Amino acid sequence: MDEKNFMTEEGLQRLKERLDFLKLEKRQEVAKKIAEARSYGDLSENNEYETARAEQAAVEEEIFELETKLKSAEIIDNKKVSTSKVGVGCRVTIQNTKTKQNFEYKIVGDVDSDPLNGLISNTSPIGAGLVGKKVNDTTIIKTPAGAVEYKIVKIKA
Repeated sequence: MDEKNFMTEEGLQRLKERLDFLKLEKRQEVAKKIAEARSYGDLSENNEYETARAEQAAVEEEIFELETKLKSAEIIDNKKVSTSKVGVGCRVTIQNTKTKQNFEYKIVGDVDSDPLNGLISNTSPIGAGLVGKKVNDTTIIKTPAGAVEYKIVKIKA
């Protein structure tokens, strides 16, 4: 997998902590549930066993996903953020060309994404539509409300 997962140092730490929790605590908790459910006898009609096995599968899937993200992690170095064009780590001010309303976003990786606080992923529709654009460029971004044209007003680190 050659795709990079951009993240802050804090985002990397959150992923590592979640992975440690899943591996060191959650796996054991689920294993105990499975062992207890097995003690109830016939597994073919044992709802507790099926539920515990489903939980185990979900935990293992999350562990796999986190390990994959960590293997392809690339830390965003704010000191090296370019402002010549929109990219991961920069703040961008855009203007809706129709309403003239301005919005400011910081482009981040999926791990650090928090749209309600102005942190949008480089893979989100808006983020992907802005990456690579320069000041005064316009771009049409497909949103749930329809296609909207934005102008890049400012790019800063």
